[in-house]
Amino acid sequence: MFGEPRKFDPKFRGPIHNRHCTDIICCVIFIVVILGYIALGVVAWVHGDPRKVIYPTDSYGQFCGQRDTLNENKTILFYFNILKCASPVVLINLQCPTTQLCVSKCPDRFATYIDVQASYRYRPDQWNYFRQFCKPGFNNPRKSVAQVLRDEDCPSMIIPSRPFLKRCFPDFSTKNGVLTVANQTTFKDGRGKTRNVTDLREAANGINNVLDARSVGMKIFEDYAISWYWILIGLFIAMMLSLLFLVLLRFTAGVLFWIFIFGVIGIIGYGIWHCYWEYDHLKGIPGSDLTVYDIGFQTDFKVYLQLRQTWLAFMIILCGVEVIIILMLIFLRNRIRIAIALLKEGSSFLATSGEPVYKVMANQTLCKYANLTCDPETFNTTNVTKLCPGAQCTFAFYGGEGLYHKYIFIFQLANAFVFLWLVNFAIALGQCTLAGAFASYYWAYRKPADIPLWPLFSSFGRAIRYHTGSLAFGALILAIVQLIRVILEYLDHKLKGTQNSFTRFLLCCLKCCFWCLEKFLKFINRNAYIMIAIYGKNFCTSAKEAFFLLMRNVVRVAVLDKVTDFLLFLGKILVAGGVGVLAFFFFTQRIPVFAQEVPMLNYYWVPLLTVIIGSYLVAHGFFSVYAMCVDTLFLCFCEDLERNDGSTAKPYFMSASLHRILGKKKLSPKKAVG
Repeated sequence: MFGEPRKFDPKFRGPIHNRHCTDIICCVIFIVVILGYIALGVVAWVHGDPRKVIYPTDSYGQFCGQRDTLNENKTILFYFNILKCASPVVLINLQCPTTQLCVSKCPDRFATYIDVQASYRYRPDQWNYFRQFCKPGFNNPRKSVAQVLRDEDCPSMIIPSRPFLKRCFPDFSTKNGVLTVANQTTFKDGRGKTRNVTDLREAANGINNVLDARSVGMKIFEDYAISWYWILIGLFIAMMLSLLFLVLLRFTAGVLFWIFIFGVIGIIGYGIWHCYWEYDHLKGIPGSDLTVYDIGFQTDFKVYLQLRQTWLAFMIILCGVEVIIILMLIFLRNRIRIAIALLKEGSSFLATSGEPVYKVMANQTLCKYANLTCDPETFNTTNVTKLCPGAQCTFAFYGGEGLYHKYIFIFQLANAFVFLWLVNFAIALGQCTLAGAFASYYWAYRKPADIPLWPLFSSFGRAIRYHTGSLAFGALILAIVQLIRVILEYLDHKLKGTQNSFTRFLLCCLKCCFWCLEKFLKFINRNAYIMIAIYGKNFCTSAKEAFFLLMRNVVRVAVLDKVTDFLLFLGKILVAGGVGVLAFFFFTQRIPVFAQEVPMLNYYWVPLLTVIIGSYLVAHGFFSVYAMCVDTLFLCFCEDLERNDGSTAKPYFMSASLHRILGKKKLSPKKAVG
């Protein structure tokens, strides 16, 4: 039904050793692309400058805080008129349309140029403080206010600020629920108006939240600094536990996987009981009946743990997970036995490039030269300043007019594409290597006598020597789809707020389709690599044969693949959950023996989550080998059924236990003995 009948070699005894190179053209293209990638890296290194990331840049294109320059001690960027800055995104990523100056510290008081100039004669100290925020060398308080503000020699005002990301931002705070800056709700803008500090908040929208996040970030960093060795100990325990499971799988795979299953059920059951205990314990405590909505966003996670609603939500979620797992075990018990048999069988074999670009910044909105490129060295000799009084040639961004700078976006896109290609190739090489090693075991007629010496290294050598082109071909197809998904996500992000309903629907459909396509290609590629490792054919032929072979066994594939993933997932959860419970008791000082060793933390959940997530990733690294093992052995098993009939002339290569659980006819005597 699926594909033409295949002709089998009666002398086939495992992965073919006499091979020839496959997909040579793609191999050559892949090598050329790698060389081009290296060349692009060299070009980016030549044109790039890490200082553009480390240091902020003023209106003259000079770096703040750079050593051996006039700005060495001026590490912070100051904005003359922050009201012109639309949002924090503009402040951090682009250039705000106002003069920017490197300063040694941010202003700590309210002041306007008009008031400072008026009091210059009898309060020179105010002028000396204010002029440090003026352009370097400016010291002419007698210049008219209109001319100073037109030429932006000095800011029209200064406001109390504090540094963040090496930039001066208003020092926001709240007093009795009212937004203030230095305990004031209004300020003079230096142009004859009194404004509310909410105008500053609108100009720097979200900065206060970012500053709070910075405070949280510092506390999290402190927690990591004092608990890192305990985190490493937790990850080491997870690694040893995963390794222990792999060793035990060699002898008691069936029993151990049932331990996985009931262990996870037990851990989740304990979680349900603990949530109920906390929920009942908080009954009657003042404030515990408040809702999450009532207290709003809090940076201290412990606040939420004092609410009964939090523990009730946790208990409901865990109950739902427990019920789902139990139902899956009930309805898929037979498939789980098959998956365990396969696992047991496998257990027998262990953009900062460019030059500074300057543009004309004019106070007059009708100036025709506004936003045009200019040269700061010759700007004063042009007639721009005459036609547009107050216009300045200020730093805009890093770029250029050369070939490299014109196509910088294309280079960045190419960089992303080649990166995806290389990552997928590395994954393909690993999968093909493991598949070849596992196939060598399966197709060994007498185990372990017929298993080749160093099967893993032999499989790696065959893959890299003969099939680099085929692996690169499969990785290329997947990289193209992934790049399209990246572009769709980029477009969706850029078009938010401007797209109509039809556009949103279309983008959503495209994203969904390409997500499904990527998942399908990963599945096909994975099985194609297995066929490449066994037969040594090119990618297209291997993909076609693998696809039709799986379609002829589609019922087994549809259930068995996901059941196996589910079992391995339970193993990962058991490792991560077990280590997580241990870490929870440790960091909450509930283990008397180690109570004195627990470091004082701001948020105990920081090392706890790190240990849980890290343990899961460690377990995933160990158990992913088994996932590849199952896929390889299953494909070999399907191939074995089509090649052989269990007779003496054509005995099955599968083990007796795997044959028995699948309910096939009796093995040949010779095979049964083997």
